[in-house]
Amino acid sequence: MSVPTLIEATGLCMDYTLGPRRVSVLRQVDMRVAAGTRVAIAGPSGSGKTSLLLLLSGLERPTAGRLCVDGVDLASLDADGLADLRRDRIGIVFQSFHLLPSLSALDNAALPLQMAGRPQAREAAAEMLQAVGLAERMHHRPSELSGGEQQRVAIARALVHRPRLLLADEPTGNLDDQTAESVRELLFRLNRELGTTLVLVTHDMDFAARCDRVLRLHDGQLHEEAAHAVSA
Repeated sequence: MSVPTLIEATGLCMDYTLGPRRVSVLRQVDMRVAAGTRVAIAGPSGSGKTSLLLLLSGLERPTAGRLCVDGVDLASLDADGLADLRRDRIGIVFQSFHLLPSLSALDNAALPLQMAGRPQAREAAAEMLQAVGLAERMHHRPSELSGGEQQRVAIARALVHRPRLLLADEPTGNLDDQTAESVRELLFRLNRELGTTLVLVTHDMDFAARCDRVLRLHDGQLHEEAAHAVSA
C-alpha cells in the first residue's frame, strides 16, 4: 500500500530585496515528503534551509511555485487560514526555545490548545510533558529548567495538538552533546509513536544521517543524497 504524500512542492522560489539588489534564496525547489517519514535538510549557513522551513510552515510565502501541505494548497489560504493550518496540523520547534518566562512548563505546553479554545488543554499538555520525560518538572518556570528541559517543553508544545507535520530548525543547536543526543532520541521516538512527519534543519550530519532521507541545499537548489535507512 502506497504511503500518502504530506508535502509536495514544485518550482519553489524565494527572493529577498536588499536595498537595490534582488537576492535569490531558493531557486526552483522541488520536494515530496511521504507521511510519517523523517527528512533532514542540510547545507551551509545561508543556503536557504530556514527559508525553506518558513515556506513549509506558511510563515513566509514563495515568490513563485506551488506548495501543498497535507493536501492543502498554501496559496489558497489567507493569513488566518495559514494560522489555522499551523494550529491544527503543524508543529514548529526552533533553535531558541521561545518559552514564555512567566508561565510554567505546563502552561507553556498547553498554550496552543488554550489559544484554540480546546477543552482539557492542561490535561493534554501534562500528558505530553510526561511523554517527553518532564512529569516531575511541569510546574517549573523556564528559568528553573536546564536548556535540554526547556527544549523538551518546546517539543511538547509543538506536539500537544498531535500535528501531522513537525518542523524543527536546528533543535539541538544550543545544547551540549549529551543533552543534544537525548533530544534527538526523543524526536525520533515521538516520530515513531505519534506517526508525525518530521522535517528538520540541521548542520549535524550524524543527526541527518539517522533520518530516512537527507536533502542538501546548495546555491538555492535542493539535491537528494544517497538513501538512508538508519534506525533510531
